[in-house]
Amino acid sequence: MSQFENSAEYDFHHLPHVKEQSRSKKTLWITLILTLFFTIVEVVGGILSNSLALLSDSAHMISDVIALGLSMTAIYLSTRKPNAKYTFGFLRFEIIASFLNGLALCVIAVGIFIEGIRRFIKPEEMDFALMLMIASIGFVVNLVLTIVLSRSMKDENNLNVQSALWHFIGDLLSSVGVIIAAIVIYFTGWLFFDPLISMVIGGIIFIGGAKILRESTLILMESVPEQFNLDEIREDLAKVEGVEDVHEMHLWSISTDHYSLTAHMFVRADIQQFCIILAVNEVLKEKYGITHSTIQMEHANIHPHGEYGKQFLQHQEEMLQTHE
Repeated sequence: MSQFENSAEYDFHHLPHVKEQSRSKKTLWITLILTLFFTIVEVVGGILSNSLALLSDSAHMISDVIALGLSMTAIYLSTRKPNAKYTFGFLRFEIIASFLNGLALCVIAVGIFIEGIRRFIKPEEMDFALMLMIASIGFVVNLVLTIVLSRSMKDENNLNVQSALWHFIGDLLSSVGVIIAAIVIYFTGWLFFDPLISMVIGGIIFIGGAKILRESTLILMESVPEQFNLDEIREDLAKVEGVEDVHEMHLWSISTDHYSLTAHMFVRADIQQFCIILAVNEVLKEKYGITHSTIQMEHANIHPHGEYGKQFLQHQEEMLQTHE
């Protein structure tokens, strides 16, 4: 009996399907603690000052705490190894968390826009001094967190950190907007400027949320990652000696930077298939950085794939007749 037989440790994949991200983990912990502290400050300040711009920013900060919590959960889950039920591990939760974060950004932006319209119709008085003080503190906090997350993105590509970064870019812009609104209202008395700024902030938040939502949806739909051209990969694989045709080809992301490829190939019977597999894997790894692939070797007479195989065999016969 093989030493690997009935062994769960070796039953799933030659790749671990885990994602160690120590820098991202440390960054998100620092960000979460600071965000939670300032969220409490801003919620209280927003209620006391009666500023929509400040309240919209505090609502966004609450979503940041939730988003960061999801991101932290995703990073910890991504370190868990595959098992008999989850053979790809838990990497996909990173994308689910990013999808929820992007959706939260869009929903918050719509809420801010609706409340902004209401305050345009019926302006309300505000405590400008308190509004300006809290917004200034918020600007400093959000600037620090945005810089920290930006540096983390350079070290480790992570859609979760990217979605968190968009949250804090939105927060940074919100703080700037609240400061500008407080100063303008103080000197001009234009109360409409508060909801106007909040709606501009909402628009920026919506754009960031929609971007994250789109990227995560594409991964969840298992679309071909944008940096790859499937036709180009198929052409390169078809050039490998012994490969006569490439079909049933699929390429998708499990998570950011974790790609999987499957393909069926009609191959020549006179060439050792192990040699073909080695050459195919070399092309995928060296040219495209794809290290997880499943290639099925076939012969058109045995695995015709219906009409496709018949057309292939007919084409082969026509080519032989032409050469003769």
